[in-house]
Amino acid sequence: MKLVFSNRILLLFIISLFSFSCSSDLDFNQANDLKLEPIFVANLAYFEIPAHEFVANGIEQNLTVASATVDVFNDAFFKMHLTKADLSFEIDNTINRGYTLDIILQDRNNQPLYTINFNIPAYTGVANPITKIVTFENAKLDLLKSTTKMTFVLKMLAGPPLSANSIGSFKLRSDVTAYLIVQ
Repeated sequence: MKLVFSNRILLLFIISLFSFSCSSDLDFNQANDLKLEPIFVANLAYFEIPAHEFVANGIEQNLTVASATVDVFNDAFFKMHLTKADLSFEIDNTINRGYTLDIILQDRNNQPLYTINFNIPAYTGVANPITKIVTFENAKLDLLKSTTKMTFVLKMLAGPPLSANSIGSFKLRSDVTAYLIVQ
């Protein structure tokens, strides 16, 4: 009997706890003050060119890598909210020739907007990756937002001749880090 009585009191106590609640007025205007600052990282371009592809019919040649379409910056959301972008490049040359690389950002009419230059030394037996980060802000960011294509122009510097049997390769890896503010 004592057990039933104590169970009823405990049950009554628990029910009374649930019947009281705290509440306050909700302020939905706080949503107007919401400020999100997401950061996106995405691959931009990648290619690897073996040394023998710089030789055609026994003649050394410069290469232009096909234009990569870069239309993400033309999206209305990005145009409105993008505040900064970092283009990161890593180049690894294992060919015993030096190169210059021009990365040309172009608009939809193939007009150059901005050029990024690299001097890549010849491979000497020791890995020597070249890294570069190009930051786009303010007026420079407007150029990036107008970019629809990227063209990569590789020019060989003087050095030992290449042949169809030459070893090594030229690698480029790049990504973009986009900083947004959404209010």
